[in-house]
Amino acid sequence: MTDTQKGILALVAACTIWGLAPLYWKLLAHIPAPEVLAHRTFWSAVTFGGLIAVQGRIAEFARALGQGRQVLVILIAALLISFNWGLFIWSIATGQATEASLGYFLFPLVAVLAGRLLFGEKLPRAQWASVLLAGFAVLLLAVGLGAAPWIALSLSISFGFYGVVKKGLSLGPVLSVTGEVVLLAPLAILYLVAVSGISVDSYPMRDWAILFTTGVVTATPLVLFSYAARRVRLATVGLVQYINPSLQFFCALVIFAEPFGIWHMIAFPLIWLALAVYSWSAWREDRRARQAKARRSLASSASTSATT
Repeated sequence: MTDTQKGILALVAACTIWGLAPLYWKLLAHIPAPEVLAHRTFWSAVTFGGLIAVQGRIAEFARALGQGRQVLVILIAALLISFNWGLFIWSIATGQATEASLGYFLFPLVAVLAGRLLFGEKLPRAQWASVLLAGFAVLLLAVGLGAAPWIALSLSISFGFYGVVKKGLSLGPVLSVTGEVVLLAPLAILYLVAVSGISVDSYPMRDWAILFTTGVVTATPLVLFSYAARRVRLATVGLVQYINPSLQFFCALVIFAEPFGIWHMIAFPLIWLALAVYSWSAWREDRRARQAKARRSLASSASTSATT
């Protein structure tokens, strides 16, 4: 099996775990979302701390946290992802997984728009069209339901800004996420002890067993995704990532039996069409870039042969 094939398998596995995550968080729906978030933060810190210890990267991690500006960036990223995690957990617990899935369908288009507005990245017409079409779909949904899909917008925008902040970090994903959860772990412990008054008897053993694994459930797909990102083309990563919201959507409709009205039936296909247009455009741009690189390489080889 080639490195690329291994990367694609790892990517599919990561996106499948993320996509089926609603089934996992639904098991904790009877526990207040802030408590679940605090547990997830603490046990993620334990899990990631153990992971970098096994990798022998403790010294590298300590150096990263010794840089003031970098710590500030990691803290901002930590607050954004904590908000995103907490909102997602709450939306699953309160029967709003459909709208949560919409947020992750919207995220790639929010990321594209953020790249244009914040970094001046040029967008082909097709990608502009996909962003406008998604915006129109969200507007239709807001008018039809009488309220904006705030959960979807908040999830997509917070995750989009999380990506923007992480763009300024030189750390890899494992070290940066370790920094995020380690910085927030003291707040998580304070909340669990001082606010919630957690003790051994607070939950039945079944709940404790699930809560203990929140760190593993958080770390595993991220490690798989990090492995895949180094071996798979960016265009492939973008396409395969749609497995995540698609499975979330499946869980919401088929397993949780959440309501799906006429306005959802209009808005969701428009957003899927926008994603199809965006993906086609991104694939075409990636293909052009690879062809141009191949032509330059061929020209360079021909030039070298001519001079020898």
